Amino acid sequence: MSSYTTMYDRILVPTDGSAEGEHALEYAIELARTHDAAIRAVYVVNAASYGGLPMETAWDGISDALREEGETAVRRVRELAPEDVPVETIVLEGSPSRVIVDEAAPEQCDLVVMGTHGRGGIDRLLLGSVTERVVRQCPVPVLTVRLDADEQESSATEAQATVE
Repeated sequence: MSSYTTMYDRILVPTDGSAEGEHALEYAIELARTHDAAIRAVYVVNAASYGGLPMETAWDGISDALREEGETAVRRVRELAPEDVPVETIVLEGSPSRVIVDEAAPEQCDLVVMGTHGRGGIDRLLLGSVTERVVRQCPVPVLTVRLDADEQESSATEAQATVE
């Protein structure tokens, strides 16, 4: 067994702007502080999911709204990160898993920290998983953080309290 210390200089954190996603961000911030690393937050506008809209829908308006949503999401990352953690943000467009993998090129990032909802079985098969695709294709390590862990923990606590 080799003994070496893994150091991270840049940690990629995909964000969707959700409160649940902040749970993964908390992990990334702690890792960044521990390793004196920078965070690169990315929001991916998934234009493909809006391909079924009627032709008369103004794409420019939708595109602007989606980009603004992305800017809000990455701004939130900057707000949550302490001053001693450098944060770089970017809003990109494309297939989320492909963009995340491309952004995680070894020359750019040492680690990806992203959330997962922990779905299994038929749910994962039907819904797909950006996180799963990133884990399978990413050239750098990926740390997945279970986003619904707090919800499960509070449900278990409530169930135990009901039994007692």
